[in-house]
Amino acid sequence: MVRPNGPLICKGDTDITLQNADGALILKDKEFALCRCGLSRNKPFCDGTHKIQGVQATQAFSDQQEEDINGTVADLTIVVKPHSMYSVQGPVTIFSRDGLSKTTRTKSSLCRCGHSGNKPFCDGAHNRYDFTE
Repeated sequence: MVRPNGPLICKGDTDITLQNADGALILKDKEFALCRCGLSRNKPFCDGTHKIQGVQATQAFSDQQEEDINGTVADLTIVVKPHSMYSVQGPVTIFSRDGLSKTTRTKSSLCRCGHSGNKPFCDGAHNRYDFTE
């Protein structure tokens, strides 16, 4: 779930795997919050810095693609790419907290630097802004 002005809330019926680009496990849990403003001191996790800094990040987005994932029985894995995006692999529905924006797919790249012009999706802005962890 994309929270307005806040983090990405990752929640599943089964455990979601969060790993680094080398495949090392960071966390495996049913629910956690990932930073999407790029300011957390506890990246990739949200530490509430967006509230202190007054981050403005919409929850609305346009549906770029929609896939039929009925029957897909894969685990959801989120890979934290160094100085880059979250790479989501597996069946996922990304939606705004108000429910007005929604997309279902089997892979996606989500912004974690806070600079994408296409939030919550990554548009490569991390390169222009020299995003580091």
